Amino acid sequence: MTEQQQSVTPETPEATSAVTPETSEVTPDVTPDVVPVVIPPMPEAPPLVPRVRKDRRVLRAALRWTAAVVVFAAAGAGTAYGVTQMKRTDVPGLATASDGRWDYPEITRPPLPSGSPGPFAVGNLTNAHYADQRALLLPAPKGAKADASLRGTDGWLPTKTFLAQYADTAERKELGQKLTDAGLRHIAARGWTAPDGTHTRIYLLQFGTAVAADELFSPGLISYDSPVYALDGAPATSYDDAVTSDILDDHVKASAYVEDKPVGPAEVRQAYLSAGDTLGLIVQSRKGVAKAVPFRQTVTLQSQLLG
Repeated sequence: MTEQQQSVTPETPEATSAVTPETSEVTPDVTPDVVPVVIPPMPEAPPLVPRVRKDRRVLRAALRWTAAVVVFAAAGAGTAYGVTQMKRTDVPGLATASDGRWDYPEITRPPLPSGSPGPFAVGNLTNAHYADQRALLLPAPKGAKADASLRGTDGWLPTKTFLAQYADTAERKELGQKLTDAGLRHIAARGWTAPDGTHTRIYLLQFGTAVAADELFSPGLISYDSPVYALDGAPATSYDDAVTSDILDDHVKASAYVEDKPVGPAEVRQAYLSAGDTLGLIVQSRKGVAKAVPFRQTVTLQSQLLG
């Protein structure tokens, strides 16, 4: 509206009647049908939310999820590492029953005297063992009780103590003469009783030459299906085919036997070993049944020490 329009104030009849024709000429006609168009003001725009706030919320959410993923990944990795480090018998569902093997300490060959070759080295034409025979004896497994009767004097066992384990008196005398004729130097022995009651005895007999020892091994001590001399408690035996060359050191021969049934108070297993200038005898006995697994294990480990 113009300033002139704003000055027209037809509020009272008196004001309307005072208008003269002259003044009507200067007063613009107002058409009642024309309504002024009033454009409403534009609505105020909502305040802009700072983008940085949204980005911070997204960033915080991303960090929370990343932290959660890292925690779960670390926990999973830790669990996996823990499982891989556990022994099989410690993992539920993966535990396997023991196969009967004994827990022997780490087996190492004793040191050789300075400048001496091993028994089967290229330069050792006589296959002599220069290491101390007493150090070549297999150590007892964990938990076993030592047999003091086999300690001897300074670790050397008297020949008569070795012969006492054979059943027949006449055969003891005969075998004793064979040992003398073959040039027996000394006997080292060790024995123990395992927690399951198995009694083990190991004898190492060293001779002057490997040839003499080998001839005594066969046919002097063993035949194919039975030992030449019966041990006390094992009057009749059969060849034990569980002890084969594949479980022995490459330079060691062995022949093993198990007591025939019906067995006596304790079943007896025995094995003769031949390794260069040394013969070995391993005897295991146990009330009821002398188990095959620890017997084979003992024979194998002793052969490795002699090889």
